Amino acid sequence: MSVASTTLTIEEFLARHESTELLRFTTAGSVDDGKSTLIGRLLYDSKSVYEDQMQSVKDSRINRSSGAIDFSLLTDGLRAEREQGITIDVAYRYFSTPRRKFIIADTPGHEQYTRNMATGASTAHMAIILIDARKGMLPQSRRHTFISWLLGIPHLAVAVNKMDLVDFSRDVFDRISGEFHEFAGKLGFRGVTLIPISALDGDNVVSRSERTPWYEGPALLEHLETAPIASGQNFDDFRLPVQYVIRPDLHFRGFAGQIASGLLRPGDAVMALPSGRTSHVKTISTYDGELLMSRFRHNRFVSPSRTKSMFPGGDAVHPDHIPHASRRLEATVWMSQQPLEPGRPYILKHTTHQVSAIVTGLRYRVDVNTLHEAATAARTERDRRRIARDHQAPARTPTGATAPRVVSSWWIRSLTPPSAPV
Repeated sequence: MSVASTTLTIEEFLARHESTELLRFTTAGSVDDGKSTLIGRLLYDSKSVYEDQMQSVKDSRINRSSGAIDFSLLTDGLRAEREQGITIDVAYRYFSTPRRKFIIADTPGHEQYTRNMATGASTAHMAIILIDARKGMLPQSRRHTFISWLLGIPHLAVAVNKMDLVDFSRDVFDRISGEFHEFAGKLGFRGVTLIPISALDGDNVVSRSERTPWYEGPALLEHLETAPIASGQNFDDFRLPVQYVIRPDLHFRGFAGQIASGLLRPGDAVMALPSGRTSHVKTISTYDGELLMSRFRHNRFVSPSRTKSMFPGGDAVHPDHIPHASRRLEATVWMSQQPLEPGRPYILKHTTHQVSAIVTGLRYRVDVNTLHEAATAARTERDRRRIARDHQAPARTPTGATAPRVVSSWWIRSLTPPSAPV
């Protein structure tokens, strides 16, 4: 085949790139398990780092104990992160291979920054749980695994890191593998894959390592390229939380939002909630023109035949798949250090709208080490709580087997006294 026959035009390249499947994944685990180093190594070995970025890392005089290149500096961009050698905020990085596009969320491992980990994991298809081969599973490893399950992440890749410090011992890997499967088996993930790696040296990160001849599974990047994405996605129950009204002139009125689940085509019937009025989709618009179909996690402008029944904060759904509506709900929620107090007013946010709510009772607290559910009074995190809504509009929650175990788009904030969102 000639070189000319394989040359793509700009339009062809962009069209191929647009059609490439996107995988969002997050890293999680305890402090110093090597999350940022793993991502840096993954970007470096996959040739996804610009020369000026690489030169900046090489010229850095911070934390040179890790070798000639400190790969964690490719993601830890805050001054405090570089000086202390820790991850504080969520850092997003993008790279691609011929098989897939990837968006990485590098999240912190410290317990006080666990809410940042939940933020990074909230949109992920997969979570990479890192475990230090020397230390085994730690409470924060279990906590992040549990939160990943709460957020509905169906697949886990468990990277047993720093295998070079235990001489790539198969016994160590098998012991951690058995311990993790025993813990994760109680939660019900669809897929759990354990991979022995050395993020610092690159073993089993992008390509298989000769130092683990006993390991017969894929390298981490190969697993990321082949892991199923569509598994667990709901293509039946159409949900579009309306975020904004687009009206550039008198002849067009559209509603902007991200499709939370399901498929949408022009001509489909839609129902506006909470009004209950029905309409039909005239067009699905984007910056590049109109579409014949749109699906889960696509940001779109939708123009229905009747427009007065929709507004920001409402929802567009399929009339044959109406979500359950209730003024009361029970949910497993993760909170901050501040205790959740029954009888106290809170702000409850669901997708694009928010209402006031009152917590009427606390059921139990989950021990992240044993997953034991213990009856409890007011606690600070991971409690099952019954929440009563003090508002005219009922809560709308997903229905069907594909609904996540926690309504991950809800957050609760205290009305009195003021505090940061939790």
